[in-house]
Amino acid sequence: MTSIIEAAAQRAAAAASAAAAIAAAKNEAVRSPSEAPAAVPAVAAAVEAAVAPSSAASLDVELVIAAREGAISDELPLRDVDAAAQALAPETPAAAQGELMLQLLLPNADECARWDAFVQECPEATFFHRAGWQKVIEQAFGHRCWFFYAERAGRIEGVLALAQIKSRLFGHSLVSLPFCVYGGVAATSEEARALLDQAAEELAASLNPGHLEYRNFAPAHPGNPKWQGKELYYTFRKAISADNEENMNAIPRKQRAMVRKAIKLGLRGEVDQDIERFFHAYASSVHRLGTPVFSKKYFRLLKQVFADDCEVRVILQEDRIVAGVMSFFFRDEVLPYYGGGTALARDVAGNDFMYWDLMQASADKGYRLFDFGRSKAGTGAFDFKKNWGFSAQPLPYEYQLYASSELPDVNPLNPKYQLFIKLWRKMPLALANALGPHIVKDLG
Repeated sequence: MTSIIEAAAQRAAAAASAAAAIAAAKNEAVRSPSEAPAAVPAVAAAVEAAVAPSSAASLDVELVIAAREGAISDELPLRDVDAAAQALAPETPAAAQGELMLQLLLPNADECARWDAFVQECPEATFFHRAGWQKVIEQAFGHRCWFFYAERAGRIEGVLALAQIKSRLFGHSLVSLPFCVYGGVAATSEEARALLDQAAEELAASLNPGHLEYRNFAPAHPGNPKWQGKELYYTFRKAISADNEENMNAIPRKQRAMVRKAIKLGLRGEVDQDIERFFHAYASSVHRLGTPVFSKKYFRLLKQVFADDCEVRVILQEDRIVAGVMSFFFRDEVLPYYGGGTALARDVAGNDFMYWDLMQASADKGYRLFDFGRSKAGTGAFDFKKNWGFSAQPLPYEYQLYASSELPDVNPLNPKYQLFIKLWRKMPLALANALGPHIVKDLG
């Protein structure tokens, strides 16, 4: 019996092969326009030959990867791909009227736009459900991704983004979504939610990771014995006003005094179009914490993929870099996601001013919710956010165990990582920046 993942892979493989053949035919027609009409039968035969083996094969999850890696031109309309795939893959059953079908997201601009349009409107979706994370995770870290969506009569009803991490140091996991604070299924119907859950479980059963993880913002399977929870992370979110004086007065007295100190010391914020100054501040900060740094390639991809919805802001005193933060924007929310300060930041209240400057600028642009992101209880970051007047909201992450017998515990609070953290802090910054990306890519 064909599984829902095999069927989705079959459709994706047919679409990928058809797209590659159509793109090649278009390129050939551009090179030899006078011969284009005569070439049509040969092109059709080439497309059929490309698609037929995929549709006839016995498919497993590896074919999902083959489909995802197929050459697809962003300039190729998705309707051309769909039409070719349907015409040239007769073995794939057509959807019955009103039937909900599992699909795989292909790297086509039209399809990604459809996915993002659903995410923008779905109440339970977040910035971390956006289609661009597929490109970022695959290209920055080399991890396999499966971005599933449930579709009925051409309308998306749910999405689920998954990525696999296989590491000798940190284990084997299937996560929705690594490097993101939120994830899991975002759906507008219970039928779509159930179909996407089934896809995740089928994929996990095939890959046999240590665990399957959903990084839910809200409980997704309360009372379901298959899913286990772990109280570790908390998120911090708070409404902000259009009135900057009101926002300033909402900051508790001690932190407000730090912001006013920074203002008197002449700190100011600037928006950068590249990541260089931000990266210097961020890398210096995580090195002091004993944490490996991400690569510059990762940050450049984030800025490239999410464009105006990703901002790099730096804090300066005269011309000296004090701090930097990379933020995401989604609906009416601003999410400061990666931030850090140089050694100077502590003396001039640079981190406090950085978040105030971002809050003020975002409020002026019409954003009304400040998402301070997740932190672990018992950490300095957790206390810092509480001191800003934000309430801690537990994140109900869920896990299904497969090859493992216990829940994962890959975090800096785990005692077995304390020696590593101490040694990392003593490492020269240049060496830490060179080695860090090779380690942190598997932490997720």
